Amino acid sequence: MAKLREIHGEAGEKIVDALGDVSPDLARYIFEFPFGDVYSREGLSLKEREIVTVSVLAALGNAESQLKTHIHAALNVGCSRQEILEIMIQMAVYAGFPAALNGTFAAKSVFTERDASGNQDR
Repeated sequence: MAKLREIHGEAGEKIVDALGDVSPDLARYIFEFPFGDVYSREGLSLKEREIVTVSVLAALGNAESQLKTHIHAALNVGCSRQEILEIMIQMAVYAGFPAALNGTFAAKSVFTERDASGNQDR
């Protein structure tokens, strides 16, 4: 849970809590394996892990909610807004313009939300 909080802040706990009443096992799996095992490994920084995650979610093109969550997380662990936008431009080459456009609009939504709430990027 500590690693989940470090990356996602309160948002991560809200996701786990929201699943708790319908699928407590899935809620547990969501934080135990990714955050207890994978994100806690050495070899990549949290920023690098979030760059990979944002890239993959953008390329998938069918995970807008998770993409937005991880754009927030990337900003929380040190990515700049410009880096997020560069990821989306890179997606145009390998995942196509639809993925790049959808990812850019997801980023725009996250930036707008953070500006409105006064949430500072690191």
